[in-house]
Amino acid sequence: MLEVFVRRLTRWQAEQQRESVADVYVEAYHGFSGEEFHDRQEFLRRFAEDVQAPGFDMVVTGAARLAGCAYGFRLDREGGWWQGFRGELPRELEELTASGQGWVLAELMVVPAQRRCGVATALVRRLLERSDTALVTVLVEPANVPARSAFQSWGWRRIGAVGSHSGRGPVLDVWSAPAGTGGGS
Repeated sequence: MLEVFVRRLTRWQAEQQRESVADVYVEAYHGFSGEEFHDRQEFLRRFAEDVQAPGFDMVVTGAARLAGCAYGFRLDREGGWWQGFRGELPRELEELTASGQGWVLAELMVVPAQRRCGVATALVRRLLERSDTALVTVLVEPANVPARSAFQSWGWRRIGAVGSHSGRGPVLDVWSAPAGTGGGS
């Protein structure tokens, strides 16, 4: 594995880097199915909301231009993250969320040229090293085999799926890990 230099951004720095982060997003998701979900403007809208979320934290890597990014925030204690969960939500997830012990990895993206070099592992490890929560979750498109494989190799487990109440949005797999194991070895 190459040595990967990861730096943490403040909320203000994240907002200042929004266009560069959107560039990484577009490059990272180019070619995956569900392109409508990966629209740049929709990403920028979500990113603006996410940056304002309580407990927002972000790390990036890259020199002249960003090569990867990971960010997340605390789960809303009200349980809004779990709306549209398919099946019965495990009780421990409800309890951890209600007690403020849940955290969501909202985005993990690495440009194709930097994949399989330990970049994603370094980003997730660095992002989660300060986490004081007991649970970390992430939503993954079922067709995104590289992401599913990475989370599985890091010891995360698929706990179900979540979709929109309207039935028009994509159904996404929900993966979770205890906060201390989120970044792999």
